[in-house]
Amino acid sequence: MLMDICYGGVPSKIPNNSLGIRGYDYVEFYVGSAKMVAYWHAKAMGLDIKGYAGPETGVKDRISYYLEGVQGLKIVITSALTPDNYEVSGFVTRHGDGVKRWSVEVNDVREVFSKAVKNGAIPMKQPKKYEDDMGYVEEAAIRLYDDAEIVFVNRDNYKGIFRPGFGEPVQNIQIQRQETGLKFIDHIVGNVHINEMDYWANYINSALDFETFLYFGPGDISTQYSALLSKVVRSKDDIIKNPINEPYEGARLSQIQEFTMEYKGSGIQHIAIATKDIVSTIRALRANGVEFLWVPETYYEELAKKDFGLEENIDDLRELGILCDVEGEGYLLQLFTKPIGDRPTFFYEIIQRKKGAKGFGQGNFQALFESIERDQERRGNLIPMS
Repeated sequence: MLMDICYGGVPSKIPNNSLGIRGYDYVEFYVGSAKMVAYWHAKAMGLDIKGYAGPETGVKDRISYYLEGVQGLKIVITSALTPDNYEVSGFVTRHGDGVKRWSVEVNDVREVFSKAVKNGAIPMKQPKKYEDDMGYVEEAAIRLYDDAEIVFVNRDNYKGIFRPGFGEPVQNIQIQRQETGLKFIDHIVGNVHINEMDYWANYINSALDFETFLYFGPGDISTQYSALLSKVVRSKDDIIKNPINEPYEGARLSQIQEFTMEYKGSGIQHIAIATKDIVSTIRALRANGVEFLWVPETYYEELAKKDFGLEENIDDLRELGILCDVEGEGYLLQLFTKPIGDRPTFFYEIIQRKKGAKGFGQGNFQALFESIERDQERRGNLIPMS
């Protein structure tokens, strides 16, 4: 259900940007087994399975599960049912389990699509209405990165589950878990090949009338082994935020290069999901079996020396491995899962912004990337660059 005001990544009926974008809507994964990945999201992430599409609902070539968080978070998990469904099976064969598309809810799909294409967007799906006896949902899509898409969606005229083709879950499975309080998408991060970052930043800015909010250049994000460049593009009302990373010259294979190597292309590296109480959320996620990156004890020794009005107990942050970055009068709390699939590619970030913090944890980059490199080394991918 839409809200009347804009709150974080939650859609608003009163957008404050030139294209009428209300906020993030859904993210869709293409995976090898939708049933298993949907169960993991329900059990580990604490999301509710609200809808299902498959043979029982008249969909013959794929199976999809629709999950929700407690406030605006929508995730769809899809896998192929037939070998000739190359759209899904071909994606998974090349990339492994990963994000095929993310969407934004808009006032007028046809208008946004027309403006985006006029401004240089590559059209992938023309505006189309999906209808049943509960009404209709309208969608269109433009290209993003190698095989990904940005979808424009409007569901104002639909009263059913997600969109036509979806129905009630076939089985109402009772899952024992702790509630996690995951609310909405804060930002979505893409990893691209060398020399692609500027192209995709300019592409998104032009197509969607976004702006470059932050730029991290040579030396801004690096460890003793690897480095990267990053640009953050966002809607001018700050409701959509998308960092884009590319590798930079370093002594070893960087985490961005590992992603593009294992993913076999440019794509979506992680999704940041917001919570109002990150301590409770991370405690519940850990109890549900989610694996997170760890940082050394010295990180919290340095954090304790800072005087910035931390409202959380630092012992809780230390126990749970939560990172804290101070920016101006505010601060940001965050933690990153380990990759959730078989390949070391996609992962989740859990985030809480306090006192108006708008950044992305630049002060945590050193500790975070060294933690990622420890995992790279265990996989044998922290290799010298020739």
